[in-house]
Amino acid sequence: MTEAADYTPPEIWSWNKENGGRFANINRPIAGPTHDKALPVGRHPLQLYSLATPNGVKVTVMLEELLELGHAGAEYDAWLIRIQEGDQFGSGFVDVNPNSKIPALMDRSGPEPVRVFESGAILMHLAEKFGAFLPASGAARAECLSWLFWQMGSAPYLGGGFGHFYAYAPFKIEYAIDRFAMEVKRQLDVLDRRLADSPYLAGDDYTIADVAVWPWYGGMAKGLLYDAGNFLQVQDYTNLQRWTDAIAARPAVKRGRMVNRTFGEPSSQLHERHDAGDFMTRTQDKLEAAE
Repeated sequence: MTEAADYTPPEIWSWNKENGGRFANINRPIAGPTHDKALPVGRHPLQLYSLATPNGVKVTVMLEELLELGHAGAEYDAWLIRIQEGDQFGSGFVDVNPNSKIPALMDRSGPEPVRVFESGAILMHLAEKFGAFLPASGAARAECLSWLFWQMGSAPYLGGGFGHFYAYAPFKIEYAIDRFAMEVKRQLDVLDRRLADSPYLAGDDYTIADVAVWPWYGGMAKGLLYDAGNFLQVQDYTNLQRWTDAIAARPAVKRGRMVNRTFGEPSSQLHERHDAGDFMTRTQDKLEAAE
């Protein structure tokens, strides 16, 4: 492979299938389905198709928080999408999300099904549908949405930028790792400074801003992403650590992070969720919840 320092971009780019690192088998420069496969549909109004990556965890946490508040209409079926096996390129999934990324939601509670894709859009859809975790108006709403969209714009630098070059790229590039490490450190400082002045990102109340940011930046704060906690000295961000621990202790968060999870301790995994009782049911794909 050409050394990074010697590389000169060609006049016209072409797709090299052998170049892409760990996720090369699911990366391609075109959209659309690769095969015909209908999506399953369960009995609840909300049908979620996802995997417990940070983006997927946002939505399962939100749904569990809504159920914790007593919103029975937030009952949902969570179907596992195995992205390493290309499930996101099935025709049914592409119909729900033409961008072929998890999570994707079909809201079947009305006369016509409504598709919602992109995790931030799903959080807003659910918050407005149930009137929860999003201030109705004014400065509080603006602050909440500002932090929600901060996450949507910032996390690609953490994941596709730092995470890719630090953990997944086929060879290490010092410039790329240094550049994205600097940006991730800056983002952690942004959060730490905000959380020095406020218990939650949007103010005194827990909102979809916290739901969106926690899976990515709470995971990074605890060294759970890319095995990079020591490299980035995440323990130094004490306000971020306090906020991370407070959210992790919420019962709905504990449940939500288990759903569609296929890695880690078996007791932390619930491959699919179709009923609240699934958290305590052991079958081939549903494992007993950890205390």
